[in-house]
Amino acid sequence: MTKPPIRPTAVDVVQHETLFKSYSRLDRYLLRYEQYAGGMGPVVSREVLERGHAVAVLLFDPDRDCVVMIEQFRPGAYAAGMEPWLYEIVAGIIEDGETPEEVARRESVEEAGLEPQGLFRVQSWLATPGISSESIELWCGRVDSRQAGGIHGVEAEGEDIRVIAVPLPEVRENLRTGRYTNAATLVALQWLLLNEDDIRKKL
Repeated sequence: MTKPPIRPTAVDVVQHETLFKSYSRLDRYLLRYEQYAGGMGPVVSREVLERGHAVAVLLFDPDRDCVVMIEQFRPGAYAAGMEPWLYEIVAGIIEDGETPEEVARRESVEEAGLEPQGLFRVQSWLATPGISSESIELWCGRVDSRQAGGIHGVEAEGEDIRVIAVPLPEVRENLRTGRYTNAATLVALQWLLLNEDDIRKKL
């Protein structure tokens, strides 16, 4: 019988330095880590983008079967040669001294002009662990989609955000056709459709 591989746990950081710091910070690690076959691997160089941790908020109206979403310009999508005005859920970076729930409430007001009720935490994940330390924590809250609309965002941050209420049948169709290209939005909407009955009970 083949012996199963070990579960690696050891990481040895040889050197850690900051290469660049602005809105985000780029660090370089020289490190080695334990191998599945046993023993430590060679020293490798890995760059890690440090930009803090984020909260995303799924704003759901269970009475009218709508999700309140936002549309805004994203430079990363533009640089990738994709449609740069993306349909997304509300999201923002956790500032010093803030709790994730406080961020969820603040960003919902700033980006969508809505105050969610019955907020609860769903789960968290790493945005792109091959290059970044950023994690995203998903929250869900109840809103009245009849109040959704208009242009929002923090003017000092150059935000220009359109708010829309999207019926669930349209959400399903957009997921089927690949209309949504933001990862947090995909995770949140698929989670909603998989757990719709339980979410309605919670809200």
